[in-house]
Amino acid sequence: MKIEEGLRGRLIDGKLPCAAAFELATELGIAPIQVREKADNEGIHISRCQLGLFGFEEFGERRSACPLAKVPKRIEEKMKAGLVNGSLPCVKAWRIAREEGIAKFLVGSAAETLSLRIGPCQLGCF
Repeated sequence: MKIEEGLRGRLIDGKLPCAAAFELATELGIAPIQVREKADNEGIHISRCQLGLFGFEEFGERRSACPLAKVPKRIEEKMKAGLVNGSLPCVKAWRIAREEGIAKFLVGSAAETLSLRIGPCQLGCF
């Protein structure tokens, strides 16, 4: 399968969801950023960041990372320990989610609560 074919079959509302970009990269054995670069060349935007960093509509509701009432101290410590030049790299945010057994979206919301910036994105979106 070529990247172009994989892209077109995964679009939702004309955009490529973050999770679909990673799925395609895994299927093709390529770096995720290569999928985003090809999507850019095809005029396709990435959507539905798994950390909730750029919102989207789903079932008539706007979804995006939003502050939590409280961030568990253990997660806050991991996030702050993972900072590189003042930002938490996306890959580290994903690792924290995996290690803690929580949704990536919750790590994005925790970052919002703690006023932590996430970046760079593994797809190169930000």
